[in-house]
Amino acid sequence: MEEETQLKWEGQATSEVKVPADKVWSFLEDFYNIHSGFQISNSGHKLPSGGTTIASEGRQEEIKISWAKEKVLMTNPIERCISYEIMENNVGFKSYVATIEVLPINGDGQNGYKIEWSFVADQIEGWRFELLH
Repeated sequence: MEEETQLKWEGQATSEVKVPADKVWSFLEDFYNIHSGFQISNSGHKLPSGGTTIASEGRQEEIKISWAKEKVLMTNPIERCISYEIMENNVGFKSYVATIEVLPINGDGQNGYKIEWSFVADQIEGWRFELLH
């Protein structure tokens, strides 16, 4: 029997900030702040699975709520990085691990810091890579 090879998607995004590294890290080390400060997801709150029905001006509409349970894998305050994975979800992720790091610009931090987000994920059926990047 032939084994199917699952291709991985890998991506990275950075944002430069003119804030001391300890202030950036104090924000990022609380995992739920990551979701409130970046467009990685819509919310850092626990959401119900599936859809919910709401009434609007006498009509009922079905609204699809995307959700994902995430687990922090590692937090390293000395290296200023945090890694997490997506567990259960209704979006289509089978495997997804991301790392966020606070790194000095030009090696010394005098010009500020950059926040680097990188991920590795299995391809998601029906998605294009650009939706994650």
